[in-house]
This record gives sequence, C-alpha cells and structure tokens, in this order.
Amino acid sequence: MQDQTKKGVEVMRVVDLSHTIEVAMPSYPGTPGPIFQSLSSIGEQGFAEQLLTLSSHTGTHVDLPSHILSAGSSLDAFGVERFAGKGIAIDLRGIADGIISVEALHPFRDLIKESDFLLLCSGWNQYWGSADYYAGYPVLSSETARWLTGFHLKGVGVDMISVDAADSVDFSVHRILLQKEILIIENILCPPFLLHSLFFFCCFPLKISGAEACPVRAVALIDE
Repeated sequence: MQDQTKKGVEVMRVVDLSHTIEVAMPSYPGTPGPIFQSLSSIGEQGFAEQLLTLSSHTGTHVDLPSHILSAGSSLDAFGVERFAGKGIAIDLRGIADGIISVEALHPFRDLIKESDFLLLCSGWNQYWGSADYYAGYPVLSSETARWLTGFHLKGVGVDMISVDAADSVDFSVHRILLQKEILIIENILCPPFLLHSLFFFCCFPLKISGAEACPVRAVALIDE
C-alpha cells in the first residue's frame, strides 16, 4: 500500500536556506542578539517552555516596506502567497569591485523574467561568524536596483547582512526596492547546486501584526 500511494506523487527535495537562530549569532551592528530564557522545565513543572527575545531582523529575515518608508506597508498588507514563488539563484562570486552592475545581471535577464524571487549569491556566507561578514560585501548599485524594479519580482534575497553597504546612510537600495513593494530577504544561504536553475522558493514569516521585518524559514523546493 505504501508503494502505491507514492506512485504519481511528485517528489521534492527541500533545501534549507536559513541560518540557525542561536545565542551569539551574527547580528547587524547595533542590533542585540537573541536571548533565550527558561520559563519552565520538565524536571520542575513537567514541561519545558522558553522566552525568546529577538530583533525582527534576526538571522535570515524579510524586510517589508515599513522598515524604511514612513508610509510603507507592514507585514499585515501581504498575503501568504507573496512569500512563495519561482526562484532563481545567480552566481556573483566573481564580482571583483564590490558593485553589482546591470551588466553583471543582464545575461540572466530571461531567467529573472521567469522568476518571482531573485537570489544574489556572492559567496559572502563563508564569512558568517567572523568580523569580515559585516563589511566589504558586494551590493547592488542604485541603477541595478532600479533595473530590477522593471521585472515582476516579489522579492530579492542576498547571502549578506544587507542589500546596502555597511556605511550607507540613506539605504538607497532598500528604498528603491521597497518603494515597489519588492521584499528583501537578507542573510540567506545559497548552495552552489541551486545556481542558474529555477526552483520553488518560500520564505514564510510569522504572522505578526504591524511587523516591519521578521525572521523567516527560507527554503528551496527542487524537483527530483
């Protein structure tokens, strides 16, 4: 009976693209890290429960327009379908000057046209947990960010701590994308086998009222 139920059912490989939320994990400079506090234990109360204190921008997370724009939409305005769709991961490990130009993405324009989510894979995740993670990562130029708004994207993800440079004061890339309600997913994992092939991408946040950002469990679903 078990073999029969599997017949005709599409088998999907589920790939985790999220960092683990844990004490002393990397956080954006100035943002406090998560705190875990025990509220009860199996030994004393018969059940375990924890109090979790964490920033809405902890780990792998999604930025909503209200993160940057005073009149921007918060999480409440986005249905769950906005956090899932066709994804494409682009290899940007060869970017040398720290700027992701239109020319760097232009060869992939047809794949981007087919996608709901664009993941920019710079290889910067290799520095996760070290001081190097917080600066020097490649970023979209303002021109490239505006070029991306010409596609029908639900979101742009990066394997870096931000889509803007560490010393940015105007957060121009955030602003350009979020003004078009293109969601931003930061601190993703991006395994090389995902590159340049379409897959199904999900980055579901908790359903928190008024949230300007929220940690997500980002995953890729791949046909096998």
